[in-house]
Amino acid sequence: MPADRLLGTLLRSLQTHAEQQDTGRLLGTVSSLLTTLNNPLNITLLTSQLLFAPAVWAHQEDLRTCMQCLGVFHSAAHALVRHERSILDKTADQDFTRLQLERTLPKDDWIRAIVSGADDKSPRWRHVLVLGGLLLGFGSPEDEWLSRSMRSSLASALVTAVNASLREVGPDDDLGRQAITAVINHCFPLLESHDREQLDYDTLCPALLQTTLNSSEGLQSGYFLGRIDTDVRASSATQFQWLEHSRSFQVIQRLQTSPLIGSLGPLARLIAHAVEQVHDPRLVLATVTELVAFSRTLYLQWRQIKLSEIDASEESLYLTAETMDKTIPVLWKLLRSTMYAVVIILRSVMGRMLADGRLGADNAAPKIVTQALHSLRYLSFISLRAGSSAFSQYTFVNLTAMDVLAAYLQDAEAFLQMIRPAELGVIPQHPVERCLDLFFLNTAEHFTLITSQQLSDELIVAAATPYLVSGGNNNLLPLFEAAHSVILAVFSAPQNAELTSRRLPPYIKTLFNVFPSNLSVRQFRLAFQTLMRLTAPPSQLAARQPMLPVILLELLYERALHAPTVPLFPQPTSTDPSAPPEALMELSEQAFLTLTVIDSLPYLSFDLLAEWLTLAADLVHHVHEPDVREHCKEHFWTVLVEGEMDPERSQFCAAWWNTDGGRELVLRGYRPEGTGKYTMSGALPDDVSKL
Repeated sequence: MPADRLLGTLLRSLQTHAEQQDTGRLLGTVSSLLTTLNNPLNITLLTSQLLFAPAVWAHQEDLRTCMQCLGVFHSAAHALVRHERSILDKTADQDFTRLQLERTLPKDDWIRAIVSGADDKSPRWRHVLVLGGLLLGFGSPEDEWLSRSMRSSLASALVTAVNASLREVGPDDDLGRQAITAVINHCFPLLESHDREQLDYDTLCPALLQTTLNSSEGLQSGYFLGRIDTDVRASSATQFQWLEHSRSFQVIQRLQTSPLIGSLGPLARLIAHAVEQVHDPRLVLATVTELVAFSRTLYLQWRQIKLSEIDASEESLYLTAETMDKTIPVLWKLLRSTMYAVVIILRSVMGRMLADGRLGADNAAPKIVTQALHSLRYLSFISLRAGSSAFSQYTFVNLTAMDVLAAYLQDAEAFLQMIRPAELGVIPQHPVERCLDLFFLNTAEHFTLITSQQLSDELIVAAATPYLVSGGNNNLLPLFEAAHSVILAVFSAPQNAELTSRRLPPYIKTLFNVFPSNLSVRQFRLAFQTLMRLTAPPSQLAARQPMLPVILLELLYERALHAPTVPLFPQPTSTDPSAPPEALMELSEQAFLTLTVIDSLPYLSFDLLAEWLTLAADLVHHVHEPDVREHCKEHFWTVLVEGEMDPERSQFCAAWWNTDGGRELVLRGYRPEGTGKYTMSGALPDDVSKL
């Protein structure tokens, strides 16, 4: 059919309101016809009719329709590029035989004709679809399919259309904001820096954030989680199933493939860039408030469904194989992407706060970092499973927020009170509540140097106490480690000397009770070294109770003498990648306790050091296994010579090693007669007759 007759038929089809019309096929025909028309007036007419055609926009109008419309101009532009490439390569491209090789309409004129069709008959936000489709269709600047001036004109027109559309779109026009968000997200990498600077970020940033977090094509304020519960059903007396064909799973699949969530990573980076560029600092405050509200809703929705009641380590026991292999992985992939997106935006909020004096002021900074930490807390049920410690931006947001909040004592203590466990002294049964407890313990550890002794005692220590003996339960291992870590941090704070002297004996008893059945070797040695450092001069605790170091070492020494020699393997797994090599060796409890005694030597006063160097060397030779005994000797030497001792103690230990029989005692297990006297090298012995 000739192009003119096809145009007339197509225009009549665009004006029909028939719902049964194949919109995809209709738009494909429009795209093909745009590449064959030579008359610019016809191209302009077809573009104008498409942007308000009832056949396209009157029925089931959604973001996918918008992206199909954008695809019309993207495909047409790409077709011209492919056709031009085939001519340059002097090859016959059969896919483009419908294009007239003798076409007289220049490419720039064709683009101007298309753009002219974006007129007042259609909403301005639909013009963004035209400009974005053309810019994407002609590719990146490196491809050089457009002249520099035409590319600059297209990019400038797109920025102008985006700014104007954002100002004109109504508060109830969700589709308009969704279309603008999708187009600018795809086209932003193609914009030059001077074009990006012309964007109205004060208007763009709230629109992007609102669309991404709350729109029907975005994350729906987290409410997509609430629909899952109706489809999770018991398949047996002990297992639940969530089937692929369930409606809630189809909703999540559709969400993941939506134009916005399908490119959530780039969209989050675009929002983060917008946060950095806004002129009004109140928009940054509004952004972090919006993130907290979204995170809280997501957490509450997860908390209310049955899947949240199953610990991650027990899912294989309580969920069917189909659920474990097909539906659950898709859900957690979406949740992880959501958490990463929130953290990326928060990273820009933190950066903007550090660089902007208005946001870093005392009346703004505490509020910003507190809200950021609240958001991370609500997302802890995701971050704990996703391994947030390997995500550098999460670490930056978390540590930066805590560092800033630590400068405001009252705000820090108020924040700890807000996130305190619901019931102190009790381990919650619900996995989500245990996630919140873990976040509290990890966060409180960073504030122990500034919090009051009363708050540390009544809140932090009380919250950690029930977890101190829970290491045998693999589900509670991260909490177990966090509890011991925060207790040691509380004891290390200078203002807690009285608290430490009162709480230390029960903790020491707990420490010896849980090792080695519950407590890993790394944790035990770290805890004992910390206690020795706390009780050694010049600490306030040493002044209060000078005999504590001796008591601790005596307890350790006695236990080492009578400890079992059976290898401790496997050990409770630690989440710390910096665990010492001994954690992977088949060493006995006796060997580990001996190594701990050696670790304690650098913290002893001189009067105790002389005695305990000898006792530690003697203890090494009580180790039963020969290979392990040699390892203990090597560790003894390492402690003496590799910088763990201060200079004065190093000199003392050198004298003990060289002239007081320490070398023979460590290496051979006996001390030669006549040691303890300083002699000149090469001097004669007392009994010359022995020569």
